[in-house]
Amino acid sequence: MTELTIKDLQDYLFEKYRKGGTTTGFFMKLVEEVGEVAEAINHIDGRKLMAGDTSLEHELVDVLHYTIAIAAINNIDLAKAILEKDEIASIKYKQSPNLKEFIQVSNELTS
Repeated sequence: MTELTIKDLQDYLFEKYRKGGTTTGFFMKLVEEVGEVAEAINHIDGRKLMAGDTSLEHELVDVLHYTIAIAAINNIDLAKAILEKDEIASIKYKQSPNLKEFIQVSNELTS
């Protein structure tokens, strides 16, 4: 199986959308997809019948797609931002390990 990093996807989406994507357009799609995630969860929980083939898995992928596309066209290093934000949150909420520490330990265990 091919390993996928956030950077790989971000670089791919930058190339795909750099000449035609807008932050506003992607945000509108993101909001739409979040609504579809809600519909999928309502279906899973038995609160709503679902039309079509949509699945929670596919809707979550769509949410990530548009989130990462927004970051890509705005030159935001999302992987770096995630690590920084997680470190701030881990200090604020007194949680350990933070994501960076978790990755380091995980990498040590698999080497």
